[in-house]
Amino acid sequence: MMRAYGFGLIFCMAALASLGVASQGAPPAQTAPTTGGVQQGQQPIRVQVNLVNLFVTVRDKKTKRIVSNLEKDDFKISEDGQDQTIVSFSRDSNLPVTLGVLIDTSGSEMYMLPAEQDAMSRFLGRVMRKDDLAMVISFDSDASLLEDFTDDQNRLSRSIHRAKINAPIAQGPFPLDIPGTVFYDAVYLACHDELADQPGRRAIIVVTDAQDEGSRVKVQEAIEAAQRSDTVVHILLVADPRFGGGNEAVAKKLTDETGGRTVVVRSQNKMEEAFDEISEELRSQYTIAYYSTNTARDGSYRKIKVDTTRPKDLDVLTRRGYYAPSN
Repeated sequence: MMRAYGFGLIFCMAALASLGVASQGAPPAQTAPTTGGVQQGQQPIRVQVNLVNLFVTVRDKKTKRIVSNLEKDDFKISEDGQDQTIVSFSRDSNLPVTLGVLIDTSGSEMYMLPAEQDAMSRFLGRVMRKDDLAMVISFDSDASLLEDFTDDQNRLSRSIHRAKINAPIAQGPFPLDIPGTVFYDAVYLACHDELADQPGRRAIIVVTDAQDEGSRVKVQEAIEAAQRSDTVVHILLVADPRFGGGNEAVAKKLTDETGGRTVVVRSQNKMEEAFDEISEELRSQYTIAYYSTNTARDGSYRKIKVDTTRPKDLDVLTRRGYYAPSN
């Protein structure tokens, strides 16, 4: 059953979100060893450590092909300009992934939607493996959850094909005739409300022209929600020139900041190829982790830079930063 989102609690919850942990899997605070024991009434010294998890894709800049044979020593990481030490490295492409599939059902997609639905259903059939989960959200003048997290591909396919251009919604706090496309709201809701508590790798795939009219959050708030939930955003930019074309700059801002890709789809017969590129990204990632040398729990945004030590011309794709925990 379709569920419409409301924004009554979102901004209260957004304020609380800034108090959350920046990276999943962070270990508890560790007590530093002392000599001679701790005297009565003396508090032990506690050292806070933050584990930062990164999912990294590497492509050859010339051929655009995925590079999947790198080792731990082929990478170097810095945080706010300070070198970091990699403590965990994996090339396991079978790690479970939790996906959010977001479909733009505004009027500008009316001629593209059937092809998008068919390609998206086939994409999930190819990319999903054991222990993977996916959900489906449509968005136009509001955002609606068409299918909650499930591994049932038949249910996912039916929900994808249930999406309609400007479909009426079952409920919601705002009038149905609000014009526009709540693109940023949909990304925010998918990351903040749905994916934040999910385990493992998290990603959303958005099929849209990236035009936003009427969202109650800004693009930077949508990016922050993705960064706080460790969610990678991939966008298939499907823009119909009859409706003014797409906003590639906004799409790239969202994907670049979260470690995803924007794939421009210029015709319906290129839809399958675009989904194949995203599928390759999801299944060809390195998993890298480090303990930040900055132990301050100040909630600040920290910039991450990942490079390779190889002389070959390589393009490294990962999120550009994260928000530190706060007390």
